[in-house]
Amino acid sequence: MIRFLKHDEIDKNKWDSCIKEAFNGNIYGWSWYLDIVHPNWNALVDDDYERIFPLTGNNKFGIGYLFQPFFSQQLGIYSISILNPAIVQQFLSNIPAQYQFIEIRLNSHNKTESEGYEMVKHLNHELDLINSYDRIFNKYSTNTKRNLRKAHEAGLTINKNGKAESIIRLFRSNRGRTISHWNDLEYARLLNLTQMANYRGQALVYAVHDSKNELCAGAIFMQSHYKIVFLFSGANQTAKENHALTFLLDSVIKEFAPSQFTLDFEGSDDEGLARFYKGFGSKQTDYPGIVINRLPLVWKIGMKIIRRLKSSQ
Repeated sequence: MIRFLKHDEIDKNKWDSCIKEAFNGNIYGWSWYLDIVHPNWNALVDDDYERIFPLTGNNKFGIGYLFQPFFSQQLGIYSISILNPAIVQQFLSNIPAQYQFIEIRLNSHNKTESEGYEMVKHLNHELDLINSYDRIFNKYSTNTKRNLRKAHEAGLTINKNGKAESIIRLFRSNRGRTISHWNDLEYARLLNLTQMANYRGQALVYAVHDSKNELCAGAIFMQSHYKIVFLFSGANQTAKENHALTFLLDSVIKEFAPSQFTLDFEGSDDEGLARFYKGFGSKQTDYPGIVINRLPLVWKIGMKIIRRLKSSQ
């Protein structure tokens, strides 16, 4: 039986046991991870934590809603046994009425038939590292190989013990200047998340230095369930010119191949980024985004207008 649990009612030992054993477990589902990206999350739990569904919600203007927290690409239903669309539908139908507007992303194993809600497929790219580095490299695109050669000629070096603070600062000084919806709180959460994952042995922080030994790029990866998730990166203009991120990702592939790990690029719906990830021989996967609107008619019209305005920006 599926039941709703408030945050303080959740048995986190049982929760994490389910995530550990789940056939579709991922880094985002651990209780410690959720505690950081969205404190006081609630949940739907089936039987004795055999299937679980984190609910990351809030309330604004008297309206309860569910949303996708930053740094959590895929959440949804986790299960020890195989899922089917009927079970996914059952969980979605059991989302409490207090959540009047729902816009969330499930995980790639949550197959759904989109009954009674709007469903959008989002793209991801993954690279299986079971083959040797040479075999993987041979499947790189011509452009990726060329950029990697330029990176080596530029005299780049990699540090496998990079500092998350420096990489976040690098991002904020460059691309972060154009992103208005990230504030100090989100960056603090990212740092906290990395520090906790590092403490648990689940973080990898890489830094790339140029020929002058100056930091030009870096990335934060998370490890769980034999996946290495490319969570966050920072780069400056020099890195774009010397292809430092290509060099960094190739270094990770070289370090872990061959192994049972999969490199999860964590995206992307953006065509340019998708092309970049495909250049490493990655395969495209997808996962569903769900929108359920239970608002009164006047609110529904307002939400449609807001979403249309956002999409046109």
